[in-house]
Amino acid sequence: MSAMSPVAARPTTRSAKRSGRNWLILSAFAALVVTLPVMGLALEALKGSAGLWAHLFSTILPTTLTDTVILLAGVGVVTAVIGTASAWLVTAYDFPGRRMLEWALLLPLAVPTYIIAYAYLDILHPIGSVQGAIRWVLGYESPRQFRLPDIRSMTGCILLLGFVLYPYVYIPTRAMFLTQSGTLADAARTLGVSRRAMFWRVGLPLARPAVAIGIALALMETLNDVGAAEFLGVRTMTVTIYTTWITRTDLPGASQIALALLLIVVALVGIERWARRQQRYAIDARRSRGFQPQTVSFPKGMLFLVVGLMPVLVGFVAPAIYLTSEAWKRYQFAGLSPRIVNEAISTLTIATIATVVTISLGLVVAYATRVRPGRTSAALLRLSSMGYAAPGTVVAIGVLIVLAGFDRFVDQTALDWFGVSTGLLFMGSGAAVIYALTVRFLAISSGGIEAGLSRIPTSLDHVSRTLGQSVSGTFWHVHLPLSKTAISAASLLVFVDCVKELPATLLLRPLNVETFATHLYGEAARGTYEEAAIAALAIVAIAILPVLLLSRVGTSRPDRT
Repeated sequence: MSAMSPVAARPTTRSAKRSGRNWLILSAFAALVVTLPVMGLALEALKGSAGLWAHLFSTILPTTLTDTVILLAGVGVVTAVIGTASAWLVTAYDFPGRRMLEWALLLPLAVPTYIIAYAYLDILHPIGSVQGAIRWVLGYESPRQFRLPDIRSMTGCILLLGFVLYPYVYIPTRAMFLTQSGTLADAARTLGVSRRAMFWRVGLPLARPAVAIGIALALMETLNDVGAAEFLGVRTMTVTIYTTWITRTDLPGASQIALALLLIVVALVGIERWARRQQRYAIDARRSRGFQPQTVSFPKGMLFLVVGLMPVLVGFVAPAIYLTSEAWKRYQFAGLSPRIVNEAISTLTIATIATVVTISLGLVVAYATRVRPGRTSAALLRLSSMGYAAPGTVVAIGVLIVLAGFDRFVDQTALDWFGVSTGLLFMGSGAAVIYALTVRFLAISSGGIEAGLSRIPTSLDHVSRTLGQSVSGTFWHVHLPLSKTAISAASLLVFVDCVKELPATLLLRPLNVETFATHLYGEAARGTYEEAAIAALAIVAIAILPVLLLSRVGTSRPDRT
């Protein structure tokens, strides 16, 4: 029997290698799916657009570039200050309500940028209830006598986006503060360093990589935004791409601007990595003691609680109360219209199909890196993740170019062979929206699943292979059951992002198909805010699901022994 074992093992080994190679090929296909829109964008941009850049440089581009740079700088500062300060507050101090504040600070993630702009345009309207109450208190009778600064401004856009996007800084920074060794804090206190000085000399320097990552994510979300910037009168490059394509029907010109925006995104990522290239920090987990918060007096603790709740009130509570109130008024006046029901069906259908496709490709990419580790699988993983860095408008243009060309090819082939026209087979069926959503959020899928697979010991792979399972058999019988939690979490995140996504859905949806996001955009653009309150509230209600999931992360308290 022992003499036959090597002979019997050879087919299994060859089969395993072949199966592993098949996963790598599938991973290459997933990477191709993501990179095709970028290649199509580049080819379309090469066609040129007569007089576009002369027109842009003379009229639009100076304002657009200036607004984009100012907006990015302002949002970066606001998110860094609010996110870092909030993370230090709930980590370094113990006060009444701290546990509640830890997860409450995540709630603004449930409010998409275009919804907070939509809400505050009505909340802070010159003849609205808020400004009316302020004038009543001050003794004024009309907006001509007193009115707050117009929210439709660069300052208003920076503040609103900052109060919604600061959790991107808060989450990684708080995680970094929690993992910092308590012995460092003890050493600082021994040297007479106060808790406030400890933040500047110990906490913040060690947390800079996390802060940089959070700011980069917040800025990429800012670049992806088209609704809030347009509602608030800020002409960013994303808005310019949209108007160049829709208003001027100039696809090559829009492609050129989109490529320029993509270069800005690449530069942002490069700057973020360069800024933390020499940041290294490691602790001995066996000897490390968690960071212990300092108990403060009750009056000071209540002050901390009020200050900590301010971002939550501005970024979530006020918009949520407004949307709930307006949605209830609308429901009492006209009930639940069939239009909302149809939009719910369209939204959930598109998001569900896109989630299934995205998670399937994410499984392929993540598993290929496990069974065939190396430079090739790592490169394919990076390529498949590049869509998340690209704004939705850029992805939408690339998808349009690819699928429109494929539609023409299929239609011409069907005419030549069967004498039948297929029409807009992909662009008219919703496949383009699903494709764009897959490209945008494949990074979330593959990243989350890869993290889940990394927690499974490789010894289980060896045991499975010893028992005669192939690589694919090991995936189905071992890895898939053990990574259900990671897959479920990734599915939830992808689904909610698909529901919230506005630019790609707005530009690629089939005719006469509306989702919650596109309905909200249309009503806000017309100024009929009350008409879209139910749709906006539905988006926020769905988006709060991953916030509840995130609130469970990092709830374990540091070891105080």
